[in-house]
Amino acid sequence: MEGAIADAGTLYGFLHGPQPLLLPGEPSLWTAVFWTVVGFVMGSLPFAVLLAWLFARRDPRDVGDHYPGSANAWRVAGPVVGLLAVILEGMKGFIPVALAYWRWHVTGWAILPIMAAPLLGHMFSPFLRGRGGKGIAVTFGVWMGLTVWRVPMFFGLVLCLLVLFVRLEDAWTLMLGWFVILVYLLWAYPSAPVLVTGITNYGLLIQRHIQDLHPPFFKTRQE
Repeated sequence: MEGAIADAGTLYGFLHGPQPLLLPGEPSLWTAVFWTVVGFVMGSLPFAVLLAWLFARRDPRDVGDHYPGSANAWRVAGPVVGLLAVILEGMKGFIPVALAYWRWHVTGWAILPIMAAPLLGHMFSPFLRGRGGKGIAVTFGVWMGLTVWRVPMFFGLVLCLLVLFVRLEDAWTLMLGWFVILVYLLWAYPSAPVLVTGITNYGLLIQRHIQDLHPPFFKTRQE
């Protein structure tokens, strides 16, 4: 019995994360502005387009859903380039958030624009005339920057379970998956800035996938 209780406590700590994650803070306004700008600029860098052109002389926007993302870079330039694009797209979100929070200790509501900036830069990149990617890899990156492995790992696990057992259309899988993450954030990181940031991230994902959010909700047998 004691062993079971200890195991339950270990699992709780494993999932719940360090508390409190965010304390009310008073970071310098210019520090918050600086990392927000850095995050937007980094997010706007079209790594998938650059890598696909560098290694295959092809534009990933010519295939698939015609977005400049790592999935299309994979299609036109192969798995190595695709995986490299995934990593770099994730780093666009991870680096500014991780440095701002863990190194410069930006806390409280100031973390919200810093986490949103890489997503906005990626989705509305000025280098691509405002038509950027869908923000999935960057979403993993910004939450890795704040929670290290917890949210990215849990999000990835939820998506895998939905793909294996629910078989929703891809956009609906993503929407349901992030809704589960919002519930997880409410439990594991009960902080208003964190929850509002998660809702903001959700809104941006919906905006980018809105054209795919229509019936049928489930994949057909032919697929």
